[in-house]
This record gives sequence, structure tokens and C-alpha cells, in this order.
Amino acid sequence: MRLLKLKVLIIVVTALLALFVASPALQRVITSPQTSFYTELWLLDSAHTANNYPSNIIEDQNYTVYLDIANHLGNIGYYVVEVKLRNDVMPYAGSFNNTPVNMPSLYNLTAFVPNKATLELPITFSFTYNVQWANSQVNFNQMTLNDAVLNLNGYSTTYRTQAPSGFYGNLYFELWMYNSTGSLQYNDRYVNLPLNMTV
Repeated sequence: MRLLKLKVLIIVVTALLALFVASPALQRVITSPQTSFYTELWLLDSAHTANNYPSNIIEDQNYTVYLDIANHLGNIGYYVVEVKLRNDVMPYAGSFNNTPVNMPSLYNLTAFVPNKATLELPITFSFTYNVQWANSQVNFNQMTLNDAVLNLNGYSTTYRTQAPSGFYGNLYFELWMYNSTGSLQYNDRYVNLPLNMTV
């Protein structure tokens, strides 16, 4: 009787050890299905942190940020990031009604991101502008973004008197993607970089 109990104990211990040793391999084979499909978008400063974003912009000085896209769609994602510039009176992105900023894109960044991967895009930008004190306005001339020179004629911002005062604008990065039908659609993701044009 004791021999039978000992055999059963050895078999049980051996089976448990086999499962314990095989568990990492089994975990790769037996996985729960992905139930939420989404994309992440975030912006980091020049030191790859979220602490020291450029805000007080000096004319003709280069600033660098990093735009990160993380794909959790279950397949490869083909993304387009539309770069837009707005002032205090232009409309904001409608985060509650899932609408993009109603302005033309100044520049587009395109990216393929594999499933469960993150792509980091360096963004270097600078502005040229002139101040018209008579009407408290900054008129933008151009923006250089990743070596592309963008014409900003017609873009301006007026002096904000309430605190914090200054000549403010926002650099928007909107995430768009090609859907299963091959149409480009807004992905309900954007990041916003508030900027004060120092004079």
C-alpha cells in the first residue's frame, strides 16, 4: 500500500515540476485574445521626459521634441500625423466629439508601426516671425520642421492680456490612420504643444 502511495506521489510531483518548467513555453502558446484595439500617442521633450517642453520660443532657434506612436491594433498600422498651428482664436480639437482641428495641415509625417511596437519620431522646429506693436500682433513668416520650410503667411496671434500674458500659439499633432477600406480617418488622438512667441 505504501509503495502505491509513493508511486502516486512521485507521479504528481513529476507532473507539477513538468508544468512549472514548461509554463514559460506554454504561456507563449496559450494566450488570451486581445480584446481592446487602440493606438497611443504622446509627446516627450528633448531629454525624452515629460518635464521640460519648449514653451518660450525665440525666433530662429531650433527646438526638439519626440512624438511617440504605440500600436495595439492587432495588426500593422499605417499612420499619418498632421501638423497644425493654431492661435488663441482658432478652434480647438474636439476631444469630446472626436473631431480634428478645423484647419489645413501644414506638414504630414507618415509611419508604419508593427503591432505591439512603438515608433519614436524626432521633431525639430523653429519659427520666424515679426511683431507689430501697433496692433499687438505677431505675424508668422515661416516654420522649419525637420528641414522642411513651411510658409506661414496669413498666420498670426494677438497679445493675450490675461495671465499668462504673451503671444501664444499651439502646435498640434493629430493622428490619422488608414482604415480597413483604405480611407484616411481621424484616430481621435492628438497632442498639443503650447508656445509663447517671445519678443
